[in-house]
Amino acid sequence: MCLLPPGGRGDCRIRANREGRVQCLTYGRPCSLAVDPVEKKPFFHYLPGSRIFSLATVGCNLHCQNCQNWEISQARPEEAPAHDLPPEQVPVLARQQGCAAVAYTYTEPLVCFEYTCDCARACREAGVRNAIVTAGYVNPEPLRQLCRVLDAVTLDIKAMSDPFYREVCGASLAPVLRTIEILLAEGVYLELSNLVIPTCNDSDDMLRDLCRWVVAHAGAETPFHFLRFFPLHEMTELPPTPVATLVRAREIAHAEGLRHVYVGNLDLPGGEDTACAGCGQVLIRRRRYAILENRLCDGACPACGHAVHGVWK
Repeated sequence: MCLLPPGGRGDCRIRANREGRVQCLTYGRPCSLAVDPVEKKPFFHYLPGSRIFSLATVGCNLHCQNCQNWEISQARPEEAPAHDLPPEQVPVLARQQGCAAVAYTYTEPLVCFEYTCDCARACREAGVRNAIVTAGYVNPEPLRQLCRVLDAVTLDIKAMSDPFYREVCGASLAPVLRTIEILLAEGVYLELSNLVIPTCNDSDDMLRDLCRWVVAHAGAETPFHFLRFFPLHEMTELPPTPVATLVRAREIAHAEGLRHVYVGNLDLPGGEDTACAGCGQVLIRRRRYAILENRLCDGACPACGHAVHGVWK
């Protein structure tokens, strides 16, 4: 909803008013291309063990003080080297790298909406799946348009607090919650994450409010990832998240009814394992981005037959 004067740019720095028309300055110009384990996004219940082709353009409509990719998320297009990559070439590159899916990631893919959408259309036509990693700060109309060619989303909820969003991210909470509801209504597969920052969003009340909202609006079996904070960008005065805080966050989530809760950016025994929501048996054992064991049988627990929420094939 930026109002752009002639020659001006939006808050994301990549959308400009050129002779009365909004132009996306990063269209066809990704700054980063890579092949990642799908678990890195993080996706734990979506094609586990597969590789995903990752693509990013500069720019973001949030300004998180703790951003880990601030060199590109907070950059202007002219400040970062870029590749020439038209949308129709994206599925070709993904296939060449042995990837069944493309992730629009590292920065905020929704600010470069036209490019993300055209790439996703090209991938859908070529039989390649589309996933985005997002903060979810977007208007409903473009989001619903993108949902037509979108398969999966991992969305980071910064905190269940509007003051936190305004003070730390330069945004607001309500549009993010609305995005989650729209994604679910449109049938897009969803996983959620929360970066736990010491003294900022790690109180029991904030964690409990967040988990209760997720259970009520997204469902108890929605995979949820608590991620460890490390001091970066404008938040270098804080320490890394204590292990005990992350363990407590997971306990609170389980107590509030979430069934698949993970701890990331940390080697915590069992913290990344997937257990059956029916009988509790461990089905997938992980360490970091590696799968050590996968006992799922056609997406179900071999012990009790419970169908595990996710996309497994």
